[in-house]
Amino acid sequence: MRIILLGPPGAGKGTQSARIVEQFGIPQLSTGDMLRAAVAARTPVGLQAKSIMESGGLVPDEVVVGIVADRIDEADARKGFILDGFPRTVAQAKALDAMLAAKGLSLDAVIEFRVDEEALLGRIAKRAAETLARGEAVRKDDTPEVFKTRLDAYRSQTAPVSDYYAQTGLLRPIDGMAPIDDVSRAVEVLLRGLQPVSA
Repeated sequence: MRIILLGPPGAGKGTQSARIVEQFGIPQLSTGDMLRAAVAARTPVGLQAKSIMESGGLVPDEVVVGIVADRIDEADARKGFILDGFPRTVAQAKALDAMLAAKGLSLDAVIEFRVDEEALLGRIAKRAAETLARGEAVRKDDTPEVFKTRLDAYRSQTAPVSDYYAQTGLLRPIDGMAPIDDVSRAVEVLLRGLQPVSA
């Protein structure tokens, strides 16, 4: 099965991704990890990405899609994969669809973890307060202010991807505010209902 996990920061994508990997034996593919691996392996796409990153530029969509294309050809991804953190834009989603179609593949589902952003902000604020109460420093990226910035970026850039996949009929919303085990059960039921795909 080939799936994408969508949802704002703090929605539980990482937690659920790890559980899907364990239950279904398909790899979770992180574009950051894939970029680093492609650079280290000195693949043609990796070398292209390396020169861009070394000059301080953002790796263009076609290079990222090329790295994803190379990665899904590896043996462990033949049964399927989880994309978490990609695509981040509608342009990337369209490029991903085109790349998969060129390989005779398609996505099976796009799972969106829907959450209450105010509740997420409350969780972050509580966690920061608890960290301070223990006498520990709060990480710069774990403050309500930074988290709000990340949510804003998600809303403006990535949320439209949800609409795109809703139009394709692939979007499967799940209540990300439910207890973790309940979310996991909902994901498992959804995924077990998918037909196996041929490689």
